[in-house]
Amino acid sequence: LFAAEGAAPIGRTIGFVSAKGGAGGSTVAHNVAWAVSQFLRQDVLILDLDFAFGTAGLNYNQDPPHGIADAVGASQMDQVMLDRLLSKAANHVNLLTAPVMLDQTFDFAERDFENVIELSQKSTPIVVLDIPHIWTSWVRHTLATIDEIIIVAEPDLANLRNAKNLADTIKALRPTESEPLLVINRVGVPRRPEIAPAEFAASVECRLLGQIAFDAATFGTAANNGQMIAEVSANHRSN
Repeated sequence: LFAAEGAAPIGRTIGFVSAKGGAGGSTVAHNVAWAVSQFLRQDVLILDLDFAFGTAGLNYNQDPPHGIADAVGASQMDQVMLDRLLSKAANHVNLLTAPVMLDQTFDFAERDFENVIELSQKSTPIVVLDIPHIWTSWVRHTLATIDEIIIVAEPDLANLRNAKNLADTIKALRPTESEPLLVINRVGVPRRPEIAPAEFAASVECRLLGQIAFDAATFGTAANNGQMIAEVSANHRSN
């Protein structure tokens, strides 16, 4: 019923990061978390680390009074306090949402998120980190220490360059850990020249985990309704 003091964490941390702003890393992260919770019946905790512009609350149609800012800002954070800050978004899904406020800036030290992540791992089997498209000491440290990293990219040159830089840096940061995986998003935008997913993955030197076809109607409806893709279209090909 209770983990022994000093016991190894039970949770697996999976970070999603976009190769370029707007590539869909947050959307993929939130939908993967929901799919794991519903199809595998595993408890999932989503940490929205994009303090100024995070979308976990919007995508799950939640506006909780507390979130990740309270957890990181607490002077003495423990498991009991963390549990009180969580908001339930769906069966088996909990959130620590971003404050999404611009009346202050958010500057963090390298290890400011360590305690929250470690506490999350002690109570939840799957911890999904929605990592913003920025490059800071804490982002670098987080990428070096979590279990799995998914790079989400669109099939164009800027995304290819950024994904390659990210992949090379992540491999250098964690030479004995698992290598980053790649998801190509928005494949098949009408009239847009694209780099073929297999060629993209070969250039980045990452295993292609999957590719998601462009579907403005379904993804737009889900975003505007605060729903997951499977809730809008149960048989959608991206599920």
